Amino acid sequence: MTEIETPRGPAQVRISEPAGNPVSTLMLGHGAGGGVDAPDLQAVHDAAVAAGVRVVLVTQPYRVAGRRAPAPAAQLDEAWSVVAAAVRGEAPLIVGGRSSGARVACRTAAQLGAVGVLALAFPLHPPGKPEKSRAAELPTEVPTVVLNGDRDAFGVPTGSGLVEVLVRPGATHDLRKGVAETATLAVGWLRRHGWAT
Repeated sequence: MTEIETPRGPAQVRISEPAGNPVSTLMLGHGAGGGVDAPDLQAVHDAAVAAGVRVVLVTQPYRVAGRRAPAPAAQLDEAWSVVAAAVRGEAPLIVGGRSSGARVACRTAAQLGAVGVLALAFPLHPPGKPEKSRAAELPTEVPTVVLNGDRDAFGVPTGSGLVEVLVRPGATHDLRKGVAETATLAVGWLRRHGWAT
């Protein structure tokens, strides 16, 4: 675990290197109240490293400081961008995460020069409030895959353009049901774009 100073306090990163030279770097962020040890993030981490991907798990400064309530979006994006600049390396950069972390990745992908976005449980709207859609945060110019459960109380986005939506039957927002299948789908998407072996 390494700490990286950001304008919002220190963020923590855990970097896992694959055997041999990495095909790409996948930077993953956590959900609003959780951490990088969430089952779906861990499953994707393990499968991606095994497929030749350098994986960077990022803990936002507010969580490092022991707070559960997330910082405002602009602060999350700022800290994330500083970390990305510090860890990106030479390989193509894919950004992603679960829930709140997926939103951060979507909002910052273009400015970071990411080649793709891997969004786990993208929270389309607050539970019970479909009128408050966050669909506009999904990138229009970067290839993006969204993996959501069909029972997600936060809704399921609709795929269009460069956004592909893969629905996990029976899964809720935590994506715990069929977590290995979620990881398989994520790595399959990386492979289709040449970002994994």
